[in-house]
Amino acid sequence: MHRDLKPENFLLLSSDEDSPLKTTDFGLSVFFKPGDVFTDLVGSAYYVAPEVLKRSYGAEADIWSAGVILYILLSGVPPFWGETEEGIFNEIRRGHLDFVTAPWPSISSSARDLVKKMLCYDPKERISAAEVLNHPWMREDGDASDKPIDIAVLTRMKQFRAMNKLKRVALKVIAENLSEEEIIGLKEMFKSIDTDNSGTITYEELKDGLRKLGTKLSESEVKQLIEGADVDGDGSIDYIEFITATMHLNRVEREDHLYKAFEYFDKDRSGFITRDELVHALKQYNMGDEKSIKEIIDEVDTDNDGKINYDEFAAMMCQGNPELVTNRRRK
Repeated sequence: MHRDLKPENFLLLSSDEDSPLKTTDFGLSVFFKPGDVFTDLVGSAYYVAPEVLKRSYGAEADIWSAGVILYILLSGVPPFWGETEEGIFNEIRRGHLDFVTAPWPSISSSARDLVKKMLCYDPKERISAAEVLNHPWMREDGDASDKPIDIAVLTRMKQFRAMNKLKRVALKVIAENLSEEEIIGLKEMFKSIDTDNSGTITYEELKDGLRKLGTKLSESEVKQLIEGADVDGDGSIDYIEFITATMHLNRVEREDHLYKAFEYFDKDRSGFITRDELVHALKQYNMGDEKSIKEIIDEVDTDNDGKINYDEFAAMMCQGNPELVTNRRRK
C-alpha cells in the first residue's frame, strides 16, 4: 500500500497525449498481508482516510485517497476542507460529502456513484481496487462521458494547488517581526532542540528534541513537520522558520502584524501588491515562477484588477474566520 496517494505523486512520463502515468514517492509505502493492521499516522491531510486518523487501518485507506483525488478531478476542490490540518481532520471524521453545489448537479450519476463508494466511511464496506476498475464509469467500454471538464473546475483546481504559497511567506514576515516577549518560549524550545548551536535544526535534531519534550511523533510526521516549516527548501529549519511554523495563529490576526506583512510585499507603498512586487518577494523563496505568481493572483485577487489590495490580503490571511475580515477595513 502506498499510504500517500495525492495528485502531486503522479507524474506523466512525457508530454505526449497518451503518455503513461507513473506513481512516485514510495517513501511511506509498506508491503502488507491481508488482515494486517497499521497504526502510524501517515499521508497528507486532505487525502487521509478516517480510519488512519483512528490509527487502525489496512489497504482500504489507499482506495479512500484515490477517491479524494477523483472528487478533486471532477469538481476542482477537495471533499474535506479546513484552514488547519486539525480542521481538515475534523471534516474527514464527520465524513459529510457535498454532491449538491456546482459542478456536481451536471456530473453523471455513475461518476457520483463511484466517488461515493470509494469514499465510503466504513472501510469494510468500501469498494475494492478490483471493483473500482470494473465499475461502469471506469471500464473501457463503460458509461463515462467524453464531455470535456468545465473550465471553472480547472480554475478551482489550479487555485487549490497554489494555495498558501503567499500565505507561507507572509507568515514568515510576521514571525520576523514578533516582539521578544511574544516568542520567548519558542526561542527556548528552539535552543533546546538545536543541540549543536548551528542556528538550524536538522531532521535528526528535531526528532531527538521532540522525543525529549515527550512528543510521540512518527518519523514520517517529523519529516512532514520539517517539509512544512522549511520555507526556503534547504532541508533544515532555521530559527525564523521554526517560529513561523510554531507561533500561535492569533498572533497572525493582530492588525499591526498583518499590515507589516502587507507592507513587506508592497514595496512602493501604493496600497497594492503588484505582480512585479510578488515576483520580487517570492523569488527569494524559490516560488517566483510565472505559474505560481499567476495562481496566487487568481486566488487572492477577488475583484480581478490584477493586483492585491490590503483587504484581499487580510481576507487570505484570516480565511476561515469571517468576523476578522469584516471587522477589518483599512482604506
